[in-house]
Amino acid sequence: MSRFDGKVVLISGGARGMGESHSRAVVAEGGKVVITDVLDAEGQALADELGSNAVYAHLDVTNEEEWNAAVKLAADTFGGLNVLINNAGIVNFGTLDTYTAKDWSLIIGINLTGAFLGIKAATPELVKNESSAIVNISSTAGMQGYAALHGYTASKFGLRGLTKSVAMELGSQGVRVNSVHPGGIRTPMTDGLDNGNPGTPINRLGEPEEVTKMVLFLASDDSSFSTGSEFIIDGGTLAGEGAVN
Repeated sequence: MSRFDGKVVLISGGARGMGESHSRAVVAEGGKVVITDVLDAEGQALADELGSNAVYAHLDVTNEEEWNAAVKLAADTFGGLNVLINNAGIVNFGTLDTYTAKDWSLIIGINLTGAFLGIKAATPELVKNESSAIVNISSTAGMQGYAALHGYTASKFGLRGLTKSVAMELGSQGVRVNSVHPGGIRTPMTDGLDNGNPGTPINRLGEPEEVTKMVLFLASDDSSFSTGSEFIIDGGTLAGEGAVN
């Protein structure tokens, strides 16, 4: 048996980048996936390619009704929900003199409130199972600060904290909750950034598939005694200073 046989996984931001990689891997390992995103053409094309074990739904993660509809789609199409992967997120930049309240509200709404709404919507289905999981995609910015990334850093620290409070509440109901903290990963979000010298002990960007391996471990019963914890996949970014490359 594959480790996702009989499991249904809902992924936000699942149409491209890391989310696409997660979506493909769930199906490859025997699971069924509800791919959600605001990128409708890309999401539907991915679902069509993956076949009968995948379905696509439009999801603005700041919209509670759309979250409820996505969870209902999982239950109606595949019979329930075993895993929620809160992957959707954005990044914006600005020094304190240029970063606006609108910039702040936008990123907090998507990166943090969006995950909270997803957890609220998914929990009634997740607790029906003997074992379920929530995986929240945070960042190394959920572990340390970055200049001119005020909203992003706050949202990712917040998601790390939310992971812990939800883990404390849902652990007795069979739902494990963990956060994943990627460093620089080669995705559309990092296109155009200066990645010529990542400055990490592993001197390159990570690939989405490398993050997927961590995410699927936490989404599966392989991590049956792990909850409320951070899992870092960053090529050594947080290990220290002065990597020799």
